[in-house]
Amino acid sequence: MWLTRILTLVQLLSAFAIIGLVLLQRGKGADAGAGFGAGASGTVFGARGATTALSRATAIFAAIFMLNSLALAYVGSRPVAADTQRSILDEAAEKSKTVPAVPAPLPLPPPATAPTPAPAEPAAPK
Repeated sequence: MWLTRILTLVQLLSAFAIIGLVLLQRGKGADAGAGFGAGASGTVFGARGATTALSRATAIFAAIFMLNSLALAYVGSRPVAADTQRSILDEAAEKSKTVPAVPAPLPLPPPATAPTPAPAEPAAPK
């Protein structure tokens, strides 16, 4: 578990480093006009130029990212010990054993009704 967290952290850091280094580098199209004589060329070593420290660092972080991806895939595919492998259903079953059963609700008393009036006595004949 701790190995997975460390490898994931290394993966994130190397991914952000690659993104940052690529954004810092100059694009290949930046010197396209210089090859045809338009503008002053800042390259001494020809059209490709020398390998800069940024491109070398990008390659190193890319290698770290690839190796770390392989390590994460290997760690993720290994079987986990039986005592540490638990599913949500196992935890729910264990929790239901420890929680006391709720007693059945008591029956409600019959609704209170108004007393029915006694039948009226027939009126006496006059």
